[in-house]
Amino acid sequence: MRYASAFLASGFAALAALVATGATSGIDQWAIDHAMPGAQFSGRKPSLGDALIPLRHVHWHGVVHVVAEIVTLPAAFLPSLLVLVAVRKFVWLIPWAAGTAIEELCKLTLTRPALYHHGLHLAAFDNAYPSGHTIRAVVIAAAWPAARPWAVAAIVLLELSGFHVPTDIVGGLLLALLLSLRLRLRLGLLALRR
Repeated sequence: MRYASAFLASGFAALAALVATGATSGIDQWAIDHAMPGAQFSGRKPSLGDALIPLRHVHWHGVVHVVAEIVTLPAAFLPSLLVLVAVRKFVWLIPWAAGTAIEELCKLTLTRPALYHHGLHLAAFDNAYPSGHTIRAVVIAAAWPAARPWAVAAIVLLELSGFHVPTDIVGGLLLALLLSLRLRLRLGLLALRR
């Protein structure tokens, strides 16, 4: 398990470096151009209020977008916290909080080279690594296995709707799996000591 943790941590850090240097821009640009049927790009950056108050500035358009907004809502900051509390998975608030803190630190410090859609600079993607929705969806699924099908659907819809590019999602997956694995190891070690 130590090797898995090391692999996930180094993968997350290496991907962050690749994103920051623009080495992954080709993959992300291809996704913007060809794999986001539910996207409607505005070029504006989301605000803190957008993160704290889901659906605050949503402009409903198209079936994929509407479905994505609804399905991914439980992975937003406050709803995900409420889900973990509602299902009484309090110990899972540790990876939830750590993941959210690391997400915010990365978004404050890591800026990728600009991505475009028909000449429009997509500023929302400049500081979007890793995807917090992905992190929180994986943590919920790890805490509550019945939510796994929802988590898979939410993560796929994050990309199809244009909420995140592939590298943001992969970064969120790596970080969430690392934090979930570390908690499971810790819980396992605690159970062995009793």
